[in-house]
Amino acid sequence: MLTRLTRPRVLALCALPVLALFGTAAFAPLPFTLARPGVTADVLGKDDGRPVITITGTSTRPTDGQLRMTTILATGPEADVRVGAVIDGWFRADRAVMPRDSVYPTGGSVREIERHNLADMKESQDVAVDAALNYLGREQGSMRVEVDLGDIGGPSAGLLLSLGIIDKLDGDGSGGGLTGGRTVAGTGTISADGEVGTVGGVSMKTQAAHRDGASVFLVPKAECAQAEAERPDGLRIVPVSTLEDAVGSLKALQTGGTVPSC
Repeated sequence: MLTRLTRPRVLALCALPVLALFGTAAFAPLPFTLARPGVTADVLGKDDGRPVITITGTSTRPTDGQLRMTTILATGPEADVRVGAVIDGWFRADRAVMPRDSVYPTGGSVREIERHNLADMKESQDVAVDAALNYLGREQGSMRVEVDLGDIGGPSAGLLLSLGIIDKLDGDGSGGGLTGGRTVAGTGTISADGEVGTVGGVSMKTQAAHRDGASVFLVPKAECAQAEAERPDGLRIVPVSTLEDAVGSLKALQTGGTVPSC
């Protein structure tokens, strides 16, 4: 014998699979990574008591202000990320939810990824030296440039490292510094010919920059809209495509010249 179901009962029965799905998702790990603002480091100063940039074999100039490279902190590739944490991250300005594969495209264990990131940073440091010296039209010769950022990994400090080397060797080219006494932060990879590349996580990096006192943030032009969307009050976003752009914008900030914006 068939029993006719009322509409409320039909809706209740249809809801059972949905509730079961949410109940399962609440306890199942999801393929996401949660990120938050990480540490920043002044490339003109010291990190863990060690100078970030050391130049020997040639004269250098005193610097003022700060050039702070920025990082994000992300859950590891093997972390169990649950639906509650994902939902919380979507609604917080100081958190980001990203597909795990976009953060850890190489896969592998935590130790393997750490080795990969440190190798990326070492390569980025070497290229940052080349980019800075190419911009200045100088060769290493007897000059030695060493960069030390400890256990910070990844290639995204390249732009700021190049700017730090330029500031220590040449400043603004007219006897002053690049920062004008400001705390300038930023992110971006660098190539030997001075091209600035994208990095990801810029909305978290603007948060870190603002937290640590920056008033200006240099961002790869392609990620300008993302940086502007989550821009903290009082932080000026400056898009750059090349090392020359970055130096030019820092000079313009001091002279009242035209500075690009998003």
